[in-house]
Amino acid sequence: MNHISPIKKTAITAICTALAVVLPIALHSVANAGRVLLPMHLPVLLCGLVCGWPFGLLAGVLGPVLSSLITGMPGAAHLPGMIIELAVYGLVAGLLMRWIRTGKTVVDILLSLLGAMLAGRIAAGLAKALIFAAGEYSFAAWVTAHFVTGLPGILLQLVLLPLVFLALEKARLIPRRYPR
Repeated sequence: MNHISPIKKTAITAICTALAVVLPIALHSVANAGRVLLPMHLPVLLCGLVCGWPFGLLAGVLGPVLSSLITGMPGAAHLPGMIIELAVYGLVAGLLMRWIRTGKTVVDILLSLLGAMLAGRIAAGLAKALIFAAGEYSFAAWVTAHFVTGLPGILLQLVLLPLVFLALEKARLIPRRYPR
C-alpha cells in the first residue's frame, strides 16, 4: 500500500477535527440529533481509517474539546466521556485498518469500524461506570445510550464511511488500499 505523507495526514486530521465541530452545529436545529445521528463520530472514525491511529486519536481528543470550547457542546458534564469514546474510536479504527487485510477494502473498513465502535462504547461505558458516575450507571443505561439511541448514527457510519473512503481513493486524494 502506498503511504500518505505526514503533511497530508495532518491536513486531513485538521479537516476531520473541524468537521467534528461543524457537523453538530449543522444538526443542532434537529431535536436530539447529536445523540441519534452521532455527528462527531463520523469525522473521527474517518480520520482513524484514513490517517492511522495517532491522527485518529488526536482528532478524537481535539474534536470534542474544540467543540466544547467554541460551541459549549458537549457540555462539561459530558466532555470527558466524549473525549474517551472518540479518542478510542480514532485509535482503534487506525490500528484495525493497519492490522486487518482481507484483500477487500470495504470489508477492512467495516471490520475496523465495528471494532472501533465497540471499543469506544466499552471505554466510555467503563469510564462512566467506574469514574464519572460510579455506582449510578447501569448496564441498561449503557446499552440504551450507546446502542439503542444511536442506532441511526451507527447505521449511517457503516454506510457512509466506506463510501467516503472509496470516494477519496477514486479521487486520488488517498492511495488505493489494494492497487489493481
